[in-house]
Amino acid sequence: MTIAFYSAQPFDQRWFDELRGHHQITYIPEALTLETASKAAGHQAVCAFVNDDLSRPVLQQLRGLGIGVLGMRCVGLDNVDQHALCDLDMTLLHIPGYSPFSVAEQAVGLLLGLIRHLPEAHNRVITGNFLINGLVGTDLHGKTVGVIGTGRIGKAFLHIMQGFGCQVLAYDIGPDRRLLESGVVYVPLRELLQQADIVSMHCALTPLTTYLINAKTLSLLKPGAFLINTGRGKLVHTEALLNALDAGQLAGYAADVYEGERTYFHYNHADQPITDALLNRLRTHPRVLLTAHQGFLTDEALRQIARSMLNQFSFYDNQQTALITKASMC
Repeated sequence: MTIAFYSAQPFDQRWFDELRGHHQITYIPEALTLETASKAAGHQAVCAFVNDDLSRPVLQQLRGLGIGVLGMRCVGLDNVDQHALCDLDMTLLHIPGYSPFSVAEQAVGLLLGLIRHLPEAHNRVITGNFLINGLVGTDLHGKTVGVIGTGRIGKAFLHIMQGFGCQVLAYDIGPDRRLLESGVVYVPLRELLQQADIVSMHCALTPLTTYLINAKTLSLLKPGAFLINTGRGKLVHTEALLNALDAGQLAGYAADVYEGERTYFHYNHADQPITDALLNRLRTHPRVLLTAHQGFLTDEALRQIARSMLNQFSFYDNQQTALITKASMC
């Protein structure tokens, strides 16, 4: 197949080039938008990512160019108008999952960096300041960790937390009975927020989970609690979060996502003004540790993403070839 590959980065190209087989891929560094959709002309399929725009107007433009297949090289589909896909008779391909450890370990890394003040400690050493005053942290051992969402990534994270000697509470609309055998206790969301020393978000973004963490739910957290978000930016109401940090309701926040990340994340804005006031407050806050959606960024995960995506393109292509062959024989 001929594939227009949007939001392409060098780390994408490495694995897709190695595994692409007979597919022809055009790497487009720009994000998919109404303005860039025309770059897909002459291709059979589009491969998009988490911050691309797959709204109805964009999909209509792609369909008008003859694009019949959309491949999403990520698990979350919250940026895809699936009703429009159906109306336009377009086929959606997406990866069912990849190494859950990549994101789970990113969450653990963010948590450790936050509670042990590692970025500040590193910056002090760089400047020649070896004082450790003000860097008092907290042990993970013995703490209660609340995990919201116990899918593959949430399970990987909670098992790591158990390895640290933490008690794990979990909340999910579909509890995993096998986790109960390992000592995980499922509780209502309110109870989890009230009891946990650390809360980590691992649920999908849906209408039910949008701004799940807001002023009301933040008020339920115990004083000194930490919040981790490696799921989706809109799981957390950023302004309410910042207000909770400023008021001392929350001890710290570490995240790999941001609700307005599409404009900035994965692009270099070092020489340009950042005009997003909320993002500026978030990235400069002394009790926030923020990375730019890199939880998936391991060799293992990237290889799995490329292999899974290309296998699905191949399967679709083979099916269409078989249909054409069958029709010509009739």
